[in-house]
Parts: sequence; C-alpha cells; structure tokens
Amino acid sequence: MMHSPNSTHYANLYFSILIPTWNNLTFLQCCIRSILKNSSLSHQIIVHVNEGSDGTCEWLDNMQIAYTHSKQNIGICSAMNQIAKLAESDYLVFMNDDMYALPGWDVELIRVVQTLPDNAFYLSSTLIEPAHTNNQCVIAPHDFGRNPDEFQEEKLLKEYATLPWHDWYGATWPPSLVHRSMWNLVGGYSEAFSPGLYSDPDFSMKLWQSGVRVFRGVQSSRVYHFMSKTTHRIPMNNGRKQFAQKWKMTARYFTHYILKIGQPFNGKPLHGPSRIKAPLWQRLRARWVR
Repeated sequence: MMHSPNSTHYANLYFSILIPTWNNLTFLQCCIRSILKNSSLSHQIIVHVNEGSDGTCEWLDNMQIAYTHSKQNIGICSAMNQIAKLAESDYLVFMNDDMYALPGWDVELIRVVQTLPDNAFYLSSTLIEPAHTNNQCVIAPHDFGRNPDEFQEEKLLKEYATLPWHDWYGATWPPSLVHRSMWNLVGGYSEAFSPGLYSDPDFSMKLWQSGVRVFRGVQSSRVYHFMSKTTHRIPMNNGRKQFAQKWKMTARYFTHYILKIGQPFNGKPLHGPSRIKAPLWQRLRARWVR
C-alpha cells in the first residue's frame, strides 16, 4: 500500500532518500529529524513501513512523509524496490533508520558527483560508529550513544568534523548514493536475497557488471550509526552461500580483491572486466560455502 501526500511538490529535489523501517519509531524519528535539520539541500524522504504496530504510519501521516506499508516484514530488498517506485529525484539514497545524518552529508556527496563524467558511480557516506568492528571503512570507536534516549547529540555535532579520516574504496552499504538510471539498469535489489543478508554486495556486483568502476566512500559526508540490530528478530537468508553460488566467488573476495574495500581512495577509478573470473581456488571455495 502506498501513501503519498497530495500537496508535496518535488521540483528541484536533489535526493530521494529511501528508508526501510520495522517497528523502530524512535530511531526513525531521530533519523528523519537529522535529515530535516542537517541537510543543506532539499530532499524527498520515502519510508517503507514493515508492520508498523508502533504507530509509525500515523507519525508519517502527521509529518506528511510518503511511505509504503506492508502488514508483515517483507525485508530490505522488497522494501527498497517498493519505495524506489515513488522516487522523484534522479539520485537515490539508501539510508537505514538507525542513522543520524550530520551537517554537510548531502552537499559533500553532490560535490563528488559533480566531478564525475557520467552516472556510473556508487558512493557511500562515512559512518561514525560507537564500537570497533574491524571495519576499515568506518570511524570507530566513538560512542555518542547506542539509542536516541542516550544520544549525545550536541557532543557529536561539536566533534564529528574533527575526527580524521580519508576517502576510501569499496562503497557497498548505506548510506549509499546511486543514480536512478543505474538502479533501473540493474533492476534494484535482488529479492532472492530477502530478507536482505548480502544484498548489498550483490547490488554492487550488478553495478560492476554494468560498468560502474567508481565505488567511493566520501569521508567528508558523515553519518552517525547507532548500530541497532533488527536481524535477530526474524530468520535470515544464508546470503553468504547465495552470493557464492550466484557469482562463483565469495563476497569477501569480491569486496576485498575487486572493490578494494577500505583501502584509501587515490583519485582513480577501479579497473577490471565486467565479467569477473575468480581464480580456481576461489571458485572451488565458493562451492563449499555453507
């Protein structure tokens, strides 16, 4: 079911920001508040509400924010594909509901887009996270709170820009920016990966095969991530095995050896054939992924 405010005029929008949510209203409110407060440009916000037994739909109605709704949790892939149909901008941003967009997040992404020769790109903002997870793409550990109730917003706003970092290769997960033409070309998210594990590297692989070689994380576009986990609430797909069977390589091989995830960006696009033939050891390993 789709709900779109009749009075909203979407001319001169920069991004259509797509946010799936599942009974996570306090986080969603914090996320949307940050977009409205800290964005420098005009954007369209679209939400997919899974279930919505916590009053999410009513709140979105009051805020006059467009959304789609399913009575049950349909997962990230189907949710993203649904709300993308409501997008009015040529630039689609995927953002999780447990994220807080920091000042300049949007203009810094647009600044990079304006340097590119075409629409064959995939960009990510840089996350600030409260815990260290060995992720080379995020700024961590910098704990400003794990939920909106304990969120140290003023402290974060004073300190976020002082944390040193660099642009990086391997944009794969949200907050992510893709042009509508590339989204349509690859058919959005693969619903075979529902509810959603490993749908991100699968989407990146589809972009790679379609000619995208700019997979860049933008350090000056920063977003705080509360790291709220919802995947434990439902049985998840074996995305690791699905990816390996589909692409004849492991997701780790693709992200680390092809996308060079986490390595400092040196100003040049990635290189390689559209059809990746992984080495024999990797193809054999992919057969045994469980």
